[in-house]
Amino acid sequence: MQKKLVVIFVFLITLPIIYVSYSSYRTNSNAKLASTTESAGQLADNAMDKVDRYIADLKRYTILPLYNKDVQRLLDQEGTDWEKNSTVHMFLSYLTHMKDEISAVYMTDRYGMIFYNNKSGQHEPYPYERLAEWKKQTAAAGVAPVLVGTHPIRVNGSEELQVFSVMRSIQSISTLEYIGMIVIDVDARLFEGIIQPLNNVTHGNAVIVDENGRIVYDSDPARLGQDLTGSPLLAGATESRGSFRLNIGGEPYIAVYSVSGQTGWKTLVTIPLKELLAPIKQSRNSMMVMTLSILGIALAAAMLISYALTKPLKQTVQLMKQVQRGKLDVRVRVKYNDEIGLLGSHFNRMISRIRELLDEVAETEKSKQKADMLALQNQINPHFIYNTLESIRMLAELNDDDQVAELTYLLGLLLRYSITRSADEIVTIRQEIDHVRNYLLLLQIRFPDKFNFRFEIPESFYALPIIKLVFQPIVENAVFHGLEKRQGSGTITIRAWSDGGDAVFTVHDDGVGMTEERLVTLNHSLTDGKTDKFGIGLRNVHERIRLHYGHGSRLTVSSRLGEGTTVTLRIAGLLSGDENNFGINAGP
Repeated sequence: MQKKLVVIFVFLITLPIIYVSYSSYRTNSNAKLASTTESAGQLADNAMDKVDRYIADLKRYTILPLYNKDVQRLLDQEGTDWEKNSTVHMFLSYLTHMKDEISAVYMTDRYGMIFYNNKSGQHEPYPYERLAEWKKQTAAAGVAPVLVGTHPIRVNGSEELQVFSVMRSIQSISTLEYIGMIVIDVDARLFEGIIQPLNNVTHGNAVIVDENGRIVYDSDPARLGQDLTGSPLLAGATESRGSFRLNIGGEPYIAVYSVSGQTGWKTLVTIPLKELLAPIKQSRNSMMVMTLSILGIALAAAMLISYALTKPLKQTVQLMKQVQRGKLDVRVRVKYNDEIGLLGSHFNRMISRIRELLDEVAETEKSKQKADMLALQNQINPHFIYNTLESIRMLAELNDDDQVAELTYLLGLLLRYSITRSADEIVTIRQEIDHVRNYLLLLQIRFPDKFNFRFEIPESFYALPIIKLVFQPIVENAVFHGLEKRQGSGTITIRAWSDGGDAVFTVHDDGVGMTEERLVTLNHSLTDGKTDKFGIGLRNVHERIRLHYGHGSRLTVSSRLGEGTTVTLRIAGLLSGDENNFGINAGP
């Protein structure tokens, strides 16, 4: 009741505030995301346009050798001389200084000799290490220019320089035959001046990716040349421009991208939503503080009002929980004559009545057990049965009927063991095994040549205590459900061994066995309490050993159709954890 009062009171006050706060936050967030996405998209378009124009200029520079007759003539000339060196180097120097970011310009003649000119500070670019790759790329492109994304080149010994290249094969304008190629390397730091303003405005991180998915530019130099194919960043960039959301390192980001129609390169800007929405979240947090303050005031008022009304009821509920756990010596202190006081009075009377009923049930059960035992004793006088069976046995021996005499003797032993002892009486393993042996001998007389039996039990087990009538129901099932239906003679084997402090017994028959479905049903019936005409005796044994030896004890059945059945009986703690006192060896 107190919780309901508090919830209703707080709910009516805070719901309008929460709704208005949430709507305001969502509206502001969506507006901020839309404006930022549009602004970042325009900046990405501008950056990509600058890159396109720069690369277009480089591609035009690679056409210049076609219009220089001296260069055309000298590239077709074998060998080198002062004129060739000076003319080609002057031409390459001119191209190198066309743009500040050009790192070096290389030109090869028809015979594979390389001429190059590079900016100051780059003493040796080692062009012959790259010649084979140049030839491969220009040959594949024909007369079209080739754009190669950012890649490292070796300069000045062991140093590396990140560059991107534009190259083209050179054909003679007169014969249209291949006479060389031209390669322009551009320092990748060119992109820093184009992309950095974009990062400053968006507070994000922009990357340029070539048409093959490799990073052309990133603020982290270690990522240059990294292949992003299959990454979530490229997977979302499927149009010519747009935006999408993704997670990077567990943090939400919005990615804005623009794709160049000329080069196929993509500019992608990842903007952290945490930083983008920080001002809006501050406003949201202020609103939340105000809402929580109102909620706290409302909560305090509701609790003060409801506490006085519900305190006696809460005490009664606690006492009910104690009763539920079995504690019946509780009582409600009734202080008021209101509805809650009336409830407490009825609760006290109910507990008193429950205690009385439990006492009556216990006394009735005891009386019933005594009456049942007295009735059983009155119905069956054991001495009368023993004397009668003994008389029958003596008459059979006088008439030389040894089989009837033996059958009567065994039946007397079975009755003496079953009737004179209670079901929970403790006997030894030897007594139980003797009882099973007598039972099997009696059945052998009934079913001649139908089965044999053997016991593989360590001698040290025979003195162990156990509740009676544990093995006989299992053996009975083995005979009547396993061996009786078998063609020919079978064998029942009872084994025993130790497993830690537990004693393990198995009763195995090589009878007809049972199907997998029947086995599952039988094992299930041992614990679910449902009647099963095949498993009722086994379930009785299972329940008795669990009640007497604890839940670690159990009975399980395994069987294969046509191969036989094994009943395993585990009795927990029967060896009391001290196997050496009995000289028992673990294992079957």
